[in-house]
Amino acid sequence: MTTPRLSLWGHWALLALVLALVANLGIAKEAVQVGEEPWVEARMLHLSEELRCLVCQNETLASSRAELANDLRVEVRGLVKAGKTDTEIKQYLVARYGDFVLYRPEVKPVTWLLWFGPFAVLFGAIAMGWLYVRERQKQTGHTALSDAQRARADHVLNPTDHP
Repeated sequence: MTTPRLSLWGHWALLALVLALVANLGIAKEAVQVGEEPWVEARMLHLSEELRCLVCQNETLASSRAELANDLRVEVRGLVKAGKTDTEIKQYLVARYGDFVLYRPEVKPVTWLLWFGPFAVLFGAIAMGWLYVRERQKQTGHTALSDAQRARADHVLNPTDHP
């Protein structure tokens, strides 16, 4: 029995497949380790739900898969293990990254824009729309038609009624 021989293109395809597999080995990352102590993991997860991913910006730290989010989770885990309270951990992260790191920042003068800015824009848009409509009504003004204009409109709208 003879074994089939690969053509030149077959060798290139096999080489490309092997190179692709080898290249993926270099990209692979280690699995995120779960803490040895379940209470540390539980507290870290609870805190991660209250913190914002600085890369994704619209995700909590717990749901983000960004590298920076992984680094922050490791940092939070270390602070929990060091015996810091939740408030101390949040204060540390706010001091380092600003109020934006909190998923629900406190209402204070510095964060008023975050909390009330969208409502101010909405109310401003409603007020501008109302003023625009009001001004348009003033400009168009409803004036009564003269008898000649009324007769001409009647003739244009109902041509069969008039010979």
